[in-house]
Amino acid sequence: MGSAYFHLEPSATCNGTVVVPGDKSISHRAVMLASLAEGKSEIVGFLPSTDCEATLNAFQNMGVQIERIDDTHVRIQGVGLKGLRAPSNVLNMGNSGTAMRLMAGILSGQSFSSTLVGDASLSSRPMQRIQTPLKKMAANIASEEGYIPPLVIQPSSKLVGIDYSLPIPSAQVKSCVLLAGLYAQGKTCVKENTSTRDHTERMLQTFSYPIEVNHQSVCVEGGGKLIASKIEIPGDISSAAFLIVAALISKNSTLTIRNVGINPTRDGVIQILRLMGADILISNKRNMGMEPVGDLLIQSSELHGIEIPQSLIANSIDEFPIIFIAAACAQGVTTLNGAEELRVKESDRIAVMANGLRVLGINVDEKPDGLVINGGKFQGGEIDSGGDHRIAMAFAIASIQANAAITVRNTENVMTSFPNFVETVSNLGLKVSQH
Repeated sequence: MGSAYFHLEPSATCNGTVVVPGDKSISHRAVMLASLAEGKSEIVGFLPSTDCEATLNAFQNMGVQIERIDDTHVRIQGVGLKGLRAPSNVLNMGNSGTAMRLMAGILSGQSFSSTLVGDASLSSRPMQRIQTPLKKMAANIASEEGYIPPLVIQPSSKLVGIDYSLPIPSAQVKSCVLLAGLYAQGKTCVKENTSTRDHTERMLQTFSYPIEVNHQSVCVEGGGKLIASKIEIPGDISSAAFLIVAALISKNSTLTIRNVGINPTRDGVIQILRLMGADILISNKRNMGMEPVGDLLIQSSELHGIEIPQSLIANSIDEFPIIFIAAACAQGVTTLNGAEELRVKESDRIAVMANGLRVLGINVDEKPDGLVINGGKFQGGEIDSGGDHRIAMAFAIASIQANAAITVRNTENVMTSFPNFVETVSNLGLKVSQH
């Protein structure tokens, strides 16, 4: 268990104007496609988190020249789809399921062997969901018993395009298969019943790769090429969600968050909070490259419990830890069903959130696929985040409404997605110290 922790005293308001760090999902994909493109790409707004740095390091390890102009501005000299070199050692993806699953698709098409490893949390996450389609494409990929990392990928004589229907909505699996499809003979199509985040599709178009996007399927032909591009990465809505809820549950607060990505496959958190009565205004809508962006204006709001629509789960899957905090501050009961996917994230988010909410005096009923949360008042207490960055940040925000101090243990992994979290929330009025 980690030794880092947050200590938080109750606070009243959350006011100001902020910019959140660059989007993690888009940062990973920008580095991957820029490395495989022909020519020099510029990435502005890159997220310098431990997760995204792991992706940068992996490509450097495979011979890609990467120049850091500063923390968030990266210049990448692409080597083309066939230009990667065998890494000198294992590729460590840290805490990042996105990086491991997408890299597996890319590495399945290479002429060299590679091994993907991760930290303790990532090493327990299920990889069968990518191994099944990759093996259908004739990839040579093996894992430990129980389909967990390390993943060992050997060269395959020839990947073949497939038609694949996603059994569980997952942008990571969809992206893995599409990236392998760049190396496959013929056409690779992925069909989904529920739309998942479409950053890979948008990013392929940014790098001029031909792609067919229909209502519920995406197809690529192998053998094309990616052309270098300039990428501006919007602020991460998953990081913004913590600040949105902070403003909603504080007294007399007005918060502006600029340049937030408002991709319609990611905005479920805003829709859910609005159904609960949240006052969130989106202005200055525009595009940064292929990605829609806006400025958010959030005012303190009286929230009420709802039954969360199943149609919004896939588009808000990463935001549930902080949605649960909003639900605990709402009047009445909030119910979530159909979200068993939360049990296989960086932690079992259903169990860890239920335990933490109970510690703080909230009445919670845990279901196999969700939670029933009775709104109430937070007491103080000590929370173990389970080493999960989003849970650590969610309980930090809960301190606003608590009647006594909250200590959140095991907070090292906040660095994986929101490196300057403590500084950002302190500037907005939260009373937090980091140890």
